[in-house]
Amino acid sequence: MILGLYAVLGIYMFAIGWLVYGFAKVKKYQSTDLKPQTSFTIIVPFRNEEENLPKLLASFSKLNYPNDLFEVILVDDNSKEKFQISNFKFPISQIDNIRVSNSPKKDAISTAMQQVKTQWVITTDADCLVHQNWLLTFDNYIQQNKVSMLAGAVTYVGGNSFLHHFQQLDLTSLQGATIGSFGLQKAFMCNGANFAYTKSVFENLNGFEGNNKIASGDDVFLLQKAVSKFPDEVHYLKATEAIVTTKPTEDWKTLFYQRVRWAAKTSSYQSSFGKILGVIVFLGNLSFVTGFFGVLFSIWPYYFFVCFAFFKFTIDFILLRCTNQFLTNDRIKSLFLSSLLYPFFSSAVALYSLFGSYEWKGRKFTK
Repeated sequence: MILGLYAVLGIYMFAIGWLVYGFAKVKKYQSTDLKPQTSFTIIVPFRNEEENLPKLLASFSKLNYPNDLFEVILVDDNSKEKFQISNFKFPISQIDNIRVSNSPKKDAISTAMQQVKTQWVITTDADCLVHQNWLLTFDNYIQQNKVSMLAGAVTYVGGNSFLHHFQQLDLTSLQGATIGSFGLQKAFMCNGANFAYTKSVFENLNGFEGNNKIASGDDVFLLQKAVSKFPDEVHYLKATEAIVTTKPTEDWKTLFYQRVRWAAKTSSYQSSFGKILGVIVFLGNLSFVTGFFGVLFSIWPYYFFVCFAFFKFTIDFILLRCTNQFLTNDRIKSLFLSSLLYPFFSSAVALYSLFGSYEWKGRKFTK
């Protein structure tokens, strides 16, 4: 049994080490102050976000980008109260979501696409904030590269609680795996809070057709379809000024359901690499949990678990440190305690996502 757990650990360390290599292969990009040329439509699906939307729109107002080269479409997904739009210098409209599938967010984006007149679309979430050079950085990269789909980074800006620190570590690991997969030419994951693509590519891929029965995945399924059809035109924008910030959840139950929502789509991935990596990460974390209880109940000697934990923490830390330096360039907080808890949390999320239902924004979803 011990040999089996160490075999899993060896495979896990190789996989994470490979992602570290891929992460290093994606070079950081710095905008070169080219004259803006790209026209964007920013699509923001929302539901009951009257507190967050004004802050997001205020960050749009500060964008260092010509107002005639971008517009905003807000898609109201059956909010309790109608959001009132203030006066802005850039074009902005609000439409109601037209529900036709099991995925509110995919429906919202599809609804907005019928109104899009620009060449490029970029999606974000209502609880996000963008850098003043966000669009400018996307524009400069687009001008300098043959690209039709472009993924960007997302990070948290939260308080000083352990819950917030834990979420930052979790999101950092996901961002590290995302960037690493792009570097390995095996992209399978991105974040819809910072995701751009051309309208023509969306239409060419028939949008979310084929996966609209799955509640989440407006980002990863579209990405994987594009990678299979236009692999050379799907890039990652590893640029500090293109990072979008968002808020962490405020309680463990909401965090658990959010991660279940994210994990529930893994089995439907088109990417074989994504599926295999998901299984390896799950087994690596489950092996940690198994080893912990094996020592707790005196089935195995304690030094077995200490060595196992040391090697796992080491390879995890390398990926986390590389990614964190890019995202925040700040110290990873509550690292040791979060690293101890994470395998239990991650294993529970993965197992629950296979069978359990979850709630999100006042709605209940089933597998």
